[in-house]
Amino acid sequence: MPYRIRVVLALTLVLVVGACVTPPEQDAARRSTEPQVSAPAPTTTTSATVEPTESSAAPPPSTAAAKPAWVVGANPLPLRPDGFGQVLPTPPVLVNRSLPTADRLPPPTRGYAATVSAIPDDVLARSTWRVDCPVGRDDLRYLTMSFWGYDGRAHTGEMIVNASVARNVTKVFEELFKNRFPLEEMRVTALPELDLHPTGDGNNTSAFVCRKTVRSTTWSAHAYGLAIDINPFCNPYIRGDLVLPELASSYVDRKNVRPGMIFAGDIVVRAFRSIGWTWGGTWTSPVDIQHFSSTGR
Repeated sequence: MPYRIRVVLALTLVLVVGACVTPPEQDAARRSTEPQVSAPAPTTTTSATVEPTESSAAPPPSTAAAKPAWVVGANPLPLRPDGFGQVLPTPPVLVNRSLPTADRLPPPTRGYAATVSAIPDDVLARSTWRVDCPVGRDDLRYLTMSFWGYDGRAHTGEMIVNASVARNVTKVFEELFKNRFPLEEMRVTALPELDLHPTGDGNNTSAFVCRKTVRSTTWSAHAYGLAIDINPFCNPYIRGDLVLPELASSYVDRKNVRPGMIFAGDIVVRAFRSIGWTWGGTWTSPVDIQHFSSTGR
């Protein structure tokens, strides 16, 4: 094989293996029809340059770059009788989770930036919203917000929330940005994700998802855009023998402190408490460490 062809193939392999690929991206690659997201004109912009002070601050870029690659959503789990994936030991590469963030929106040029707008048609089309959801389109807002990744870099994420809480939510994430609290990704949940076979390795920080409460027939607070899950893999939902995401077992041990985890009294809990939201980490059954809501559920 000619030398130049071997170099091209080698570079292609590095790019594929080193990426953090999510289920919607795999689906888009198969269909090749996923529209590109364009950032709306900002309506709110603030800046912050505070250095990290929390024990859960993002590791330096060199540490994140040294972690082995993991393709999110690539390995379906065997199912339990209740339809969830089997709860399995956390793969070694995810025990100290530090995957890179794929930029879907232009990263911030300086400080913290946030926008609040009506939901663009293309964003609504790729979200979980449908006409039978308990909240109308006009009662939701599309946010873009700066966040720090586990790779030590600033990124721009997106989120759909209820219009009544939109401004307060941007203030919460400004505090997280000031303190360099790391998030792996922040993107709108796509409708196909609701029917995907569980892989137990998701870590998307998100808000609006038009779905019912786990093991219930009532609408979740997420279905109203009134709840946010922060780094779900690092802050799992625990109920009896069920852990969600199913591969996050090592993060049930809260004594082993790692970046992106949430603890009582930390910057995440304080920031949400400042806008009147409650934390699922104080519940007894389930214990929903990732979950914050304005409704208390």
